[in-house]
Amino acid sequence: MPRLYLVLYVILFSTFSIGQVKTKKLVEFADKQFKKGDYYYAIEYYQKALKQDSTNLDIQWKYAEVQRAYKNYVVAEEYYSIVFDRDGVKTYPSCLLQLGLMQKQNGKYAKALQTFKQAKREYEKDKSDYLFKKSIQEIDATNWAIKHFSDTLKPMQALPETINSVNAEFGHTIHDNQLIFSSLRADSINTSEEVFSQTYKTHLYYSKIENGELKENQRIKELFNDKISSGNGTFSLDGKRFYYSICDDEGYNYKCRIVYSNYENGKWTKIDTLGKLINESGKNSTMPTISRIEGKEVMFFASDKTGTKGGLDIWMAQINGIKAENVQNISEINSVENEITPWYDSINKKLYFSSSWHYGLGGQDVFYSEFPFKTIENAGLPINSPANDQYFFVHKDTTYVSSNRLGSNFAKNPTCCSDIFVKYPNIPPKIDSPIKIDTTSVTTVIKKKLPVRLYFRNDEPDEDSWATSTKQNYMTTYNLYKKNYELYKREVGKGLNTALANKKRVELEQFFKNEVDKGANDLVEFTGLLLQELTQGSKIVVSIKGFASPLAKTNYNVNLTKRRISSLVNYFNEYDHGEFKPYLNGTSKNGGKLILEFIPFGEFNADQTTSDNVDKQNESVYSKEAGIERKLHIEEVTFEKNKETFPLYAKDYVYNAGVLQNVNSISGSFTIMNRSNSTVTYKINNSNPNLILNSSKMIIEPNTNSIISFKLNTTGMKGFQRHSLQLEVEGFENKLELFITSEVKK
Repeated sequence: MPRLYLVLYVILFSTFSIGQVKTKKLVEFADKQFKKGDYYYAIEYYQKALKQDSTNLDIQWKYAEVQRAYKNYVVAEEYYSIVFDRDGVKTYPSCLLQLGLMQKQNGKYAKALQTFKQAKREYEKDKSDYLFKKSIQEIDATNWAIKHFSDTLKPMQALPETINSVNAEFGHTIHDNQLIFSSLRADSINTSEEVFSQTYKTHLYYSKIENGELKENQRIKELFNDKISSGNGTFSLDGKRFYYSICDDEGYNYKCRIVYSNYENGKWTKIDTLGKLINESGKNSTMPTISRIEGKEVMFFASDKTGTKGGLDIWMAQINGIKAENVQNISEINSVENEITPWYDSINKKLYFSSSWHYGLGGQDVFYSEFPFKTIENAGLPINSPANDQYFFVHKDTTYVSSNRLGSNFAKNPTCCSDIFVKYPNIPPKIDSPIKIDTTSVTTVIKKKLPVRLYFRNDEPDEDSWATSTKQNYMTTYNLYKKNYELYKREVGKGLNTALANKKRVELEQFFKNEVDKGANDLVEFTGLLLQELTQGSKIVVSIKGFASPLAKTNYNVNLTKRRISSLVNYFNEYDHGEFKPYLNGTSKNGGKLILEFIPFGEFNADQTTSDNVDKQNESVYSKEAGIERKLHIEEVTFEKNKETFPLYAKDYVYNAGVLQNVNSISGSFTIMNRSNSTVTYKINNSNPNLILNSSKMIIEPNTNSIISFKLNTTGMKGFQRHSLQLEVEGFENKLELFITSEVKK
């Protein structure tokens, strides 16, 4: 090698090596700050590292992570997208999920929904893993957000600058005509400073309320300790004790315990720690709030004590002065993620808290659960936003919440820091109760999703069986079908020329995407909405029709269709560890009820031009035309809220006469049951001149039945036949439809 080139090579290599060392040191220092919780300082050094090596995947990932921790959702979304586009989920599996979460917190609900659906597919290999479970949860939650978010409501109002600053403020309570809150700020406030600095700690402050105005805030000196953080204050019922949190921290990774101070004549004295029942050694206990339940003084608090489901859970304990008793986890409302900032409304008996798991508009939403705690409701707009909403409480007729939503004060990052927002009584809508779900709107959304079409592999579930039920769950059969997509695409083109084979494969690919996968996703969304409506006490009737392709014998296909319906019943029974069971068996405490009605048509509704040639399975098994016949339809949903459901149902909705040869008529009967508590009179609609009907009685007592006999003249008919009749009951819009099916061969 010529000497000049050798010299240049050595210089370039040395420069490159020096650059590598410098980048490594920058990243190591940034990592150290990130671990400490000093996100702003970490961001500065990751940015310097990116200037040195802008295509380094690991630095891009860390930069996305620190921006998420810093609550800069816009930049975090940008860099998660970069990482995913370059590497998928190979190196950083959570990348796709985090991308969806950032899109959601930026209010991009439609885009987030698509990302979560993609995440579900990526993570479904391990359905026990958090990433898969969170993706499923967020699909439902984002659908909920799309339905309930509105940017037309008048927003909550930020408290004045006597309280809110470019730092973070969190409201806690109003007592003795003063607002008690905490703030993460430096001793000397400079509006050009950002919230994260090594000199910042959280401390308690108060602001006097005079003539409806909040005066300049002051730190509570008696509770101040410059070496630890403090916050989350609440007073005992008699106002003589003040319970709050003190936290040791490395950076901003807090480890907290609940302490108390005596309070008298506006002064705090004698600080001490609550016992081990509240403050378990090595655990985090924080965010206390005091209220009264059934005449007893109760403390709610957040903790990761032994017995916690995940992150921080909401706990409660009976309080007698400084003694805690009957400490228990409120498991009905807790999830695998954080439930925090509890506040109990003793008048309306509702526990409010914030969570990042349940159906919400963004990061952490405010939810409530009525005592005794069972169901969970989102507190709605404008209390919640796409950002983090915490520390909900109500004083008299004014609602308070702390949030880092757009509109908060900031120096550099618009969503870095929480402010305290209020909703006054003269701002509509009325604030003395949270916005509840518009159940009429829920029913409309459910009906718009109909029909939900669910597809099956050939002869599944339980191939080569004459059984009418199965132990399989529909989602199990769907996932087995999906695993065989490549097989179907290979087989559908066999025996065909190249052009036609490619055409059939493209058609099948589109069918899998636009019908099979869509149906499974629609079922998940439909199920969540259905459960949401049932929690409101609705009585719901779901009509399910089953179909089969014409490959097997007619009677076999009827039984196959019944197995497919059975798999959907199993899905409802097993959904979310049995959430639907009380509604299916009629034991729900709120009166909600779910009735599933089944209409197994077999192949009687199939396109009879679809091949049934077993020797040409590319047409009769693997083609789109065959696949589209193997399905269930959730076709009709009826709702009765605070009323009885349609009183009549049939033992069997379809009378299958089978294959008929040299027969000119069909005779049979339907058994009609009255499931209501009232006597019912019905009438029959029949416009078919070939169908003669006779009813044993048109008036049915409660829990009794009536027999409708029929005779159908099949003279002149040929091929697959389906005839129907309808039953009406005065006062009900719905009708009961019955079917007679047969295959007439002459």
